[in-house]
Amino acid sequence: MHYSQEYWNDVSRTIDCVPSISNIYGKRVLISGATGMVCSAIVDSLAWLNHNCNANIYLILAGRSKEKVETRFRNVLNHEEYHFVEFDATRMNRIDQKVDFIIHGASNANPAAYTQEPVETMLGNIIGLKCLLDLSHHYNSRLLYISSSEVYGNRINNDDRPYNEEDYGYIDILNARACYPNSKRAAETLCASYRHEYGIDFVITRLGHIYGPSIMETDTRASASFTRNVIDGNSIVMKSPGNQIRSYCYTLDCASAILTVLLNGEAGNAYNVSNNDSVVSIRDLAETMAKVGGVDIVFENPSDEERNSYNLMINSSLNSEKIERLGWRARFSLIEGIKRTLRDY
Repeated sequence: MHYSQEYWNDVSRTIDCVPSISNIYGKRVLISGATGMVCSAIVDSLAWLNHNCNANIYLILAGRSKEKVETRFRNVLNHEEYHFVEFDATRMNRIDQKVDFIIHGASNANPAAYTQEPVETMLGNIIGLKCLLDLSHHYNSRLLYISSSEVYGNRINNDDRPYNEEDYGYIDILNARACYPNSKRAAETLCASYRHEYGIDFVITRLGHIYGPSIMETDTRASASFTRNVIDGNSIVMKSPGNQIRSYCYTLDCASAILTVLLNGEAGNAYNVSNNDSVVSIRDLAETMAKVGGVDIVFENPSDEERNSYNLMINSSLNSEKIERLGWRARFSLIEGIKRTLRDY
């Protein structure tokens, strides 16, 4: 991740899209998965508020490696602005930190790992959440759970309408690849169960396909692979015809959407995160990246392991009307987001 003045200008633009942003000033915010693609953009956004608006937000960054956190944010945060706590989402953790808000983004989000570690994927989506729900209950904190468009599954009629928050299709529960969407479904129900039994204040964001300069080297999703192809000056390698429809959203737009729901979402509700200007096929994404990056597209047959890791949904486009009613708007079109991804990666 390369930090430039242009990047910080983009952070400022997306922060302007968050209604009631001052309500997070002076608060203690715990973020799990802080070094991941999405949550690192949230940390950047909150750090920008501290440095430019005297927001006095104190961050508790939860993760498995203190060294990784310190390395990732060495040019972003000073040591007075955050505290590291050890957190492994696959096992029970004892966190005793008074917090006002919790953003839970720790999750195995690498498709290749779903096939290699389906057990750890499921445990990570449930056990880590339980720890933070208990923390939310103890300190009466609002918790935002970062979920996925994959919870919707496939419609029986396979139509191409974007999913509303009340639409649910089927998932083959005996397919090991379903470890990810089914555990995300179970996690959402766990949130609802904690609210029913203990009165927990929670909200959920269901993310589409997020891309941006904070992608991880281990990320095997199509958008991440395409980005690395272009950065290396190589042809974009497609392992399918790319007909699947996806909702894409630039990382900083995603960060502002999550903050919008955290501060303005109705308790007990889920909100799709999608940019209406970026609902395209995987092939459309590849062609746009190739055009911006000045490279070609080539097709190769996937290995069995690669094929088994693919998203099971043919259409995972999302309707964003609900989150837009909160006052949120995406700032960056697909072309603008791709240009910034290639600039800052």
